[in-house]
Amino acid sequence: MSLSLRDQLLKAGLVNQKQVKQVSKDKQKQKRLENKGQVEVDDTQQRIAQEAMAEKARRDQELNRQQQEKVEQKARAAQVKQLIEATRLPKLTTEDYYNFVDDKKVKRLSVNNLMRSKLSNGSLAIVQHGGGYEVIPREAALKVQERAPQRIVMLNVATEEVESAEDPYAAYKIPDDLMW
Repeated sequence: MSLSLRDQLLKAGLVNQKQVKQVSKDKQKQKRLENKGQVEVDDTQQRIAQEAMAEKARRDQELNRQQQEKVEQKARAAQVKQLIEATRLPKLTTEDYYNFVDDKKVKRLSVNNLMRSKLSNGSLAIVQHGGGYEVIPREAALKVQERAPQRIVMLNVATEEVESAEDPYAAYKIPDDLMW
């Protein structure tokens, strides 16, 4: 077994037994005074270590928060993808197109008359999905809007028409999806 430093110094003859006892007495006396509070303890190293540990804990907490945020974001994206794929209407290949604006560009989607009327009255919505566009029901679009509002391209709001008793043209409804 290896000897302590004190024993090694004694064995080498660099110190004698009297000096060893004096050093141990001084150590015990110093400890006693520190415990009674008569001698100021140099705790700068301890304070620096505590500050470093606190800083490390703050950094770890920030990293954990960022990782948790990324996980939640991935989960929301997966939910949106699953919701769109489960509720999307089949794509049509017709000569009739519905024009809409996305990112300051006019895009078009092949629709039939029923889809056109439902898109204009707000029963259906258009969302971005996989580099293209999908038509989904309003309820699904509202759920997508909660999780990822940037994915909603077009969702019309059904407006209540105010009936005026003085309006002579009240019986004539003006369509908002005129076809030329």
